[in-house]
Amino acid sequence: MSDLRELYQQVILDHSKRPRNFGKLECGSQAKGHNPLCGDRLTVYVETRDGKVRDVRFEGDGCAISVASASLMTEAVRDQSVDAAHALFERFHSAVTSSHDSEIDLDDLGKLAVLTGVRQFPMRVKCASLAWHTLEAALRGETEQVTTE
Repeated sequence: MSDLRELYQQVILDHSKRPRNFGKLECGSQAKGHNPLCGDRLTVYVETRDGKVRDVRFEGDGCAISVASASLMTEAVRDQSVDAAHALFERFHSAVTSSHDSEIDLDDLGKLAVLTGVRQFPMRVKCASLAWHTLEAALRGETEQVTTE
């Protein structure tokens, strides 16, 4: 299990140091998110067309978990239907907020499984879920800032 944990840490560090899909998107909708506890601030940009997430990007500053989660999220939802993106949010959120000893289907999460370790550290769950809540707001066209408090 320690080899798996080490691999997960490497993936998180890679995505936090070299985030994918980082930058502004000129078209589509956007939402801002803030985690006052950690200081994370993100803006998620999403372009949808014909019921699909055509492009998704993010900007902002945050801890390694927050940035890695946003990076992994953009890879996971791009080219998915909006309904599939909502469903993935539900599965991800359920996984990271479940008790650390409960069974979860890691295969169902794909690369996002690397973030499930935050279940052992409740204060870090908000770091991992901020980008997801912000994406949900952008998909719904909400303009009020998302906060984890």
